[in-house]
Amino acid sequence: MEFRDYYKTLGVERNANEAQIKSAYRKLARKYHPDVNPNNKDAERQFKEINEAYQVLSDPEKRKKYDELGADWERGATEDEVFRRYAQAGGPEFGATAGGFSDFFERFFGGLGGGLGGGPGRSFQRFDFADESVGAERARGRDLESDVKISVRDAVHGARRRLDLTSEDQCDVCGGSGMTARQENRGRTRIIRSAEPCAKCGGRGSIRVHRTLEVTIPPGVSEGSRIRLKGQGGRSSRPGQNGDLFLVTHVEPSGPFLLNGRDVRAQLPVWDYEAALGAEVTAPTLDGKISLKIPAGSQSGRVLRLKGKGLPARAKESAGDLLYELRVLAPTDMTEEERRLLQQFAERRRARAVADPRELMRG
Repeated sequence: MEFRDYYKTLGVERNANEAQIKSAYRKLARKYHPDVNPNNKDAERQFKEINEAYQVLSDPEKRKKYDELGADWERGATEDEVFRRYAQAGGPEFGATAGGFSDFFERFFGGLGGGLGGGPGRSFQRFDFADESVGAERARGRDLESDVKISVRDAVHGARRRLDLTSEDQCDVCGGSGMTARQENRGRTRIIRSAEPCAKCGGRGSIRVHRTLEVTIPPGVSEGSRIRLKGQGGRSSRPGQNGDLFLVTHVEPSGPFLLNGRDVRAQLPVWDYEAALGAEVTAPTLDGKISLKIPAGSQSGRVLRLKGKGLPARAKESAGDLLYELRVLAPTDMTEEERRLLQQFAERRRARAVADPRELMRG
């Protein structure tokens, strides 16, 4: 007789706790259940083996005896020596109405041996869960992520958006397991007698659902910000266990205003004489208009900064600035008088031998 490694059968470590053993058993039981694998002899064999392993490792007394038994086996004791020592180590009876346990189990734990048919008073617990459903470990709904486009104005002031979402919600019939079961209760233990693919979800455990959602974009979000909407993700079959929805923002221009990090930036056109002499001009903002002073002698590309007028502060991020980049324009629709005055100005500049600006371009 060969020693059976029940830990290896369930794919758990020898120091695995009760919850880990139960979780491993659930997954394997669903995978190899005969109702899921009809006419599959290999799946039926594996289903019997994992049930046998669980019957021992889920029972503290049997597990303790099994660990001692395994230690003796590893020390090289003969089968007869091991059997004599553990002949009385049976405990509660277990039979198998769906096929027998192994000779190893029957000899050391069954107490009665044989038993392919299942004698009087013997029962076979095909699933043994204290939870509310076969798929209890999948109770929480899935988290969802959705891209949302907003303008710079929305990023500064916040906005409302209507989103059309498609999600995989947990099936409310099978609880996300993909299986429905015939079951009975024995005290605090729920016994699953048979299982079959859920008719509502077709065994998938989830149902594709389309819904419309009104969401709030808070002020101060920037490009790539992730906004968590708790409980607005995939629906769970259990109250309060819905997944979360994560919105990823993508910021588009608002007229001349662009987002640069947390700063709002815009080009501001000014006339050449305003740039040369200095002027006070009216400049647009996302909130209306302001009066802005242009320093004398300003050139194209000069940046004027209004501190704290960009994106508002959010969480640990400080407020950005509003930046105006000057773009100096030359007049194109001059009158004859304006042209004459401008020619006089140019002649006086040449008479003073003002440096040629193109000189800077020579190599």
